[in-house]
Amino acid sequence: MSTKTKSQKSELAPNVFVGWKKAPTEAEVASAIGAAKPLWDQLIASLQSDEFKVRDGEWNCPAAKYGWSLRLKRAGRNIIYMAPISGAFRVAFVLGKKAVAAAMASDLPDAVKRVITDAPVYPEGTGVRFEVRSSKDVLSAVTLARFKVEN
Repeated sequence: MSTKTKSQKSELAPNVFVGWKKAPTEAEVASAIGAAKPLWDQLIASLQSDEFKVRDGEWNCPAAKYGWSLRLKRAGRNIIYMAPISGAFRVAFVLGKKAVAAAMASDLPDAVKRVITDAPVYPEGTGVRFEVRSSKDVLSAVTLARFKVEN
């Protein structure tokens, strides 16, 4: 997992779809993230389960310089953003105060808690981002999604 702080924000691995004019296909995502594709699929499947009921997904590109990310929603509410990077992918959440408190009180790995502590705080919530490179990272992302949905 990447545990870069706010001062290291510019060092995050770049989205592989920066500058693309259209959303990537499933095959293009698979090619870009390589061995992390099963983790990508596992995270999506977990969020589409009856527990989370995340049913809506759409590719989004706020500006060409940021690249494309998959935004997963539940009843119109953004739950998670998934951005392909070379050989892995980055997840992003905007967590409210209650979700942050629940995460900090949980048994999430210390590295994830450090990412939350160092994350920028916006009016809409705390912007948490980290790279997914292992099944442990998928579990952390699922846990944060749970706190987001419950709070």
